[in-house]
Amino acid sequence: MQTTAAFRGLVCTETDERYDATATGPSDAGARLEAAYEYDAVDWTDGALADAPASMWRYADLLPFEEPTTAEEGGTPLVSAPSLAGEAGLDALSIKDESRNPTGTVLDRGLAPAVTAAREADAGLVALAAVGNAGQSAASYAGIADLRSYAFVPSRSPFSNKAMINVHGGEMRVVGGRYPDAEAALHEQLQSEWHTLQEFDNPYRHDGIKTVAFEIAEATGWVRPDAVIVPAGTGEVVAGVAKGFRELRSIELLDSLPRIFAAQPSGCAPLVTAYQQDNDSVEPWGSPDTIVGELEITDPKGGAAALEAIEETNGGVVAVDDEESLESAVLAAQRVGLEVGAAGGVALAAVDRLAEDGVLSSEDRAVVLNTESGTKTADVLRSHLMGKGV
Repeated sequence: MQTTAAFRGLVCTETDERYDATATGPSDAGARLEAAYEYDAVDWTDGALADAPASMWRYADLLPFEEPTTAEEGGTPLVSAPSLAGEAGLDALSIKDESRNPTGTVLDRGLAPAVTAAREADAGLVALAAVGNAGQSAASYAGIADLRSYAFVPSRSPFSNKAMINVHGGEMRVVGGRYPDAEAALHEQLQSEWHTLQEFDNPYRHDGIKTVAFEIAEATGWVRPDAVIVPAGTGEVVAGVAKGFRELRSIELLDSLPRIFAAQPSGCAPLVTAYQQDNDSVEPWGSPDTIVGELEITDPKGGAAALEAIEETNGGVVAVDDEESLESAVLAAQRVGLEVGAAGGVALAAVDRLAEDGVLSSEDRAVVLNTESGTKTADVLRSHLMGKGV
């Protein structure tokens, strides 16, 4: 593999044992693998990024591959939302709008390096199970890399995701049931040899998502926000954002970490339950009941990693009802002009809950992560308005 100078391969989070850059799945100790870097080799002070590209690859020094598969993902805006800040009683509120990525999701940041790793490993076929957005993103980047791709998606996955998987040239199997059924079908039915793009089984997914933190910090002059609120499904976005801020502290661009809060729909909130019970691991959620499909992950692979990030940053977890989430997404469209997806609405609704509970105060500057385009859940948002008689 052609890797960057600071990249040191993959490391087991349990034993610190080093693994080759092509490794996938858990370590021999059954723990997740993390991309490791030599932080002393990275210096972003004194205008070092002045001529860097306006994409996530401006931070190539802390990314693994010299020649990535890319559609110029990243470089998304941090949009000020003063009206929403005022309603919540915060000093400032901004929305990191990941809907501007090539396939309209933050997951593009992770699938780009994940597919690059597969390409560098001479894979012929890449595959994953996905609730929707990850399948579409994977098909897009596999097409760029000229790799065959296969996505197993539940029947509840939005039509737009299913359609675009095929439009990008990916193969797809629709599985009755929910996300766990799609993942089980992937392992049972796909007979060809394949390179995994699954979250955490491919460690480059959450490593790429860390660039969200880099962009937030750079946009604020390398001053961390007080709180970052992240929609949580598989846990990869929470873990990735936390890793990004942690690395900025390692290269001494930040002195401390922002508090990170994971937001989940109350109808599928395994992280919330684990946090409230002070558990290090996450028990599967028995009966999911939420309209926010991207966050309907009953047994998140990154549950432990997300809980670690929350504890490390003195953050927390919040569960909000679907109606609150959809209303928050609608308000973002009407007050800020952003087309926020249902998952982003969960994070926005969590801000109000945190403010009401006194966790966030009038002195706090918060950032909310909008993880997907509102057009991906337009039917859900419109149905919410129709239910109100609009």
